[in-house]
Amino acid sequence: MRITTIQYDIVWEDKEKNLKNLSEKINTIQSDIIILPEMFTTGFTMNPNHLAESMTGKTIQWMKEIALTKDLAICGSIIIREEDKYFNRFIWVNPDGTIYHYDKRHLFLNEDVNYTPGDKKLIIEYRGWKICPLICYDLRFPVWSRNSEDYDILIYVANWPDKRKLAWRSLLVGRAIENQCYVIGVNRVGEGGRLVYSGGTSLINALGEVQYTNSHIEEVFTATLSKYDLDKIRTQLPFLEDKDNFSINL
Repeated sequence: MRITTIQYDIVWEDKEKNLKNLSEKINTIQSDIIILPEMFTTGFTMNPNHLAESMTGKTIQWMKEIALTKDLAICGSIIIREEDKYFNRFIWVNPDGTIYHYDKRHLFLNEDVNYTPGDKKLIIEYRGWKICPLICYDLRFPVWSRNSEDYDILIYVANWPDKRKLAWRSLLVGRAIENQCYVIGVNRVGEGGRLVYSGGTSLINALGEVQYTNSHIEEVFTATLSKYDLDKIRTQLPFLEDKDNFSINL
């Protein structure tokens, strides 16, 4: 499975400019999945009323066109409005136009004033892999990400600020070890909403080994994930067989 992450400087609340910049970066990519950061068209804004889109809006149409023409899945989170509610929603689009979505469960500080939390995890089955997508602050809550579904890849899309980068690096590794899976964390760089972002987009294997990380600069990164290597680790060290059963009260 070839995955591509795009770490870039999101132009604050300028959807047109961000989609133009991303189109230029995506033009030469050959991959199975492209992963974009959290709120990749706007930055992490608390102004959803004039930035939100519908599930048939311009950004999702843009994603569908890219997925179709490049024969890949593309994903990341954007602001979605449904009736009178706003969601920080992870969108996944398959090459055939099929759309899956996950609404961010854990809302950071005053995010819950503007956005409605989700209450369901999403497991995507794609080209022989099972993938669990989560968003930014979800990273701090290991029970929510616990691998009870036998997924292979855990994705975090984020706008995680530089001043808390130690937590970002440490928790990504922790999630990979405890869930025995690949973890991909995709963050932004630059400034937005009076915060500085240093990136730290990372790929970590099921042993917690950091196979890629990059801070401070924009970069398009592509890697090949090995199902054989993942299955070998899980066979030699079958930790997931001993996981505790539990339920989550929402």
